[in-house]
Amino acid sequence: MPATSIRWPLLLVLASLAAVAPVATDLYLPGFPAMGDDLGADASGIQLTLTTFLVGMALGQLVMGPLSDRFGRRTPLVASAAVCVVAAVACALAPNLGVLVAARLVQGFAGAGGMVIGRAVIADVVTGAAAAKAFTLMLTVGGVAPVLAPLVGGLLAGPVGWRGMLWTVAILCGLMLVGVLLVVEETHPPKTRSQGSTSWLAGLRTVTGRGAYRGPVAVFALSFAVMMAYISASPFLYQSVVGLSEIGYGVAFGINAVGLIGAGWVTSRLVDRITPRDLVRGAITVQVLACLGFVVLALAGAPGWTYPVPVFLAVTANGAIMGNAAALAMSEVREVAGSGSAVLGFSQFALGAVVSPLVGLGGEDSALVPALVMATASVLGFTASRVGLPVRPLTQVVASSSSTETATS
Repeated sequence: MPATSIRWPLLLVLASLAAVAPVATDLYLPGFPAMGDDLGADASGIQLTLTTFLVGMALGQLVMGPLSDRFGRRTPLVASAAVCVVAAVACALAPNLGVLVAARLVQGFAGAGGMVIGRAVIADVVTGAAAAKAFTLMLTVGGVAPVLAPLVGGLLAGPVGWRGMLWTVAILCGLMLVGVLLVVEETHPPKTRSQGSTSWLAGLRTVTGRGAYRGPVAVFALSFAVMMAYISASPFLYQSVVGLSEIGYGVAFGINAVGLIGAGWVTSRLVDRITPRDLVRGAITVQVLACLGFVVLALAGAPGWTYPVPVFLAVTANGAIMGNAAALAMSEVREVAGSGSAVLGFSQFALGAVVSPLVGLGGEDSALVPALVMATASVLGFTASRVGLPVRPLTQVVASSSSTETATS
């Protein structure tokens, strides 16, 4: 039977695995110009090292998740973490752009294993309100990474250069591997593996065929799209439109991150008294109102200093949305949690990759286009939260899943 809580050492290791993507992308961004000079590559070539990593991250989730349903969690997790370390070292030693791009693709593919299997481990270990709390806390702890990575990268740019930044990523990946070896045990033994997980496609067909799963996934992915639209537009929005300096932009980015983390912490306290479904609906209502308010301000040509207010509210709301939406989705597919986590993660990164370039269509001085992109994603997420979230409590979902597992064993 699943436990009623999750151990903090395990939660911290899983959160560190969830932080692979922001650490591996944001930490080395300040080194792009020097990297281009050293490798003789233009800006688009250097940007390819980021794109291939994200492609590998999206595709890796679709592979590693179903594999963990078939072979258990620990073995694929250890293997993917080890490959991620080797690929990170290859990135730091890359003699040319071609090798670096290839190594980044492998690093993203392997790093996806930690993210997708980490969510599956939570679904194996805890359920109900405890699962919602664990997912929220994992995303909250992992949410510190996007805040610290650019700051650390900026500090390292001068002293160690871009190779030093990539060595830092390799060291962090190595520490994650050590954490997995010391803390993570097998949570999906052979006797609990359903017959449906013997085929790679079977698990994916199972999860995508469940309407009660698709609704929370849509909410999760669309809320992440709001976040990616904000992150992609934030340098231009805060500096070119609002008029902040680079330091001021860092402070504003940090304030929004504190709001996100704070909302996650508060939600983890409320989930025992308020259902995850109601928390998602309440938070996404705040988010959609904030995004629509942002659009109104942009259309009205309001002073730039007013824009950070709705942006802060929209970003903060995500702290209460994504963890609970993930818990609702994973509770519907516990018997094939790896496949469920794979589709969840793939939807997240695929939609984020689509949204990111859209915010720049209006140019560096436009607040309206980012506002419209954020508002569109939030309205769609709000709609999904009203028509697609399961009505029954998580405890009933768990009972149903347990019955399914018993029937297949």
